Amino acid sequence: MVTPSQTLHLHRSVASRSLGPWPGLLLTGAIAAVAFGLRQIPGLSLLSPMILAIMIGIGFHNLIGTPARAKAGVVFALRRLLRAAIVLLGLQLTAAQVAEVGAAGFAVIALTLVATFTFTVHLGRLMGVEAKLAELIAAGTSICGASAVIATNTVTRASDEDVAYAVACVTVFGSVAMFLYPLLPAVLGLDAHAYGLWAGASIHEIAQVVAAAYQDGQAAGEFGTIAKLSRVMLLAPVVLVLGALASRRLRHGGKGAASAKPPVPWFVLGFIAMIGVNSVVTIPAEAKAALVWLTTFLLSMALAAMGLETDIAKLRAKGPRPFLLGLAAFAFIAGFSLMLVKLTD
Repeated sequence: MVTPSQTLHLHRSVASRSLGPWPGLLLTGAIAAVAFGLRQIPGLSLLSPMILAIMIGIGFHNLIGTPARAKAGVVFALRRLLRAAIVLLGLQLTAAQVAEVGAAGFAVIALTLVATFTFTVHLGRLMGVEAKLAELIAAGTSICGASAVIATNTVTRASDEDVAYAVACVTVFGSVAMFLYPLLPAVLGLDAHAYGLWAGASIHEIAQVVAAAYQDGQAAGEFGTIAKLSRVMLLAPVVLVLGALASRRLRHGGKGAASAKPPVPWFVLGFIAMIGVNSVVTIPAEAKAALVWLTTFLLSMALAAMGLETDIAKLRAKGPRPFLLGLAAFAFIAGFSLMLVKLTD
């Protein structure tokens, strides 16, 4: 016999399914909107709305609890909206911008990325940090912060707690770089071009690069931004390579691997296609500004969803080793890129 409580639960389940993803999308959208609003407060404007969104999401989940009816929308934001945002991210880049960096500058950026990613993954293994978490910290540090973490996780497939931890690491150390770097050009003997290249090749988030590079003047700011956007472009080949490696591991992973679905990051091809479109089609300034805003908002919704799936107790259980790995990765990328900038200057 069906009890009244079971009947009520059944009715709620049916109602939740009939609403589909909308409750979760409304919740993640509201969190993203609050994150954008908080950036109007002095001091918080230096933080990306993506970072604020994941912080709010984590707070909401752990203090109030994510409603069961929001689950479908949260998952939708984590998967579909995230991929759409990464595709749109390609519209912020052109082939001409990459050309402005020059062969030497692009070599500095690419070598720094590869060396930092490799160093972080291997050091993580030596420190006993979980391989997937080390890979996410490596991606966030070497490419473009939180965006790279969540894009890389589409093929790494780590837990939400791993993603939140990696985002926290790259946020903390990217923020340190944002305040520290502007104090160093004169000390290190860097002109505007060299300083901009150093900032663009090594600071984690785009917003952090802009904030740090423009402190040394307009020329340093513009070149730092272009260098950083060229680095963001390398997100596509990195995710494709990681996806291929993950597929290979699945094929040779033993029992059960044959039936596993290998991750194919098709959205990365969309990202590359959008770079091509932006290189040959002139998008009006107003439309481009709206697309930049939309991309950031969608990424903020995805990170809000990540926060709504993150348990602080599980983060705590990971201990300090991943954080120390993030510190070591930050020190490495700063030192290695500076060495290359000096050699090519």
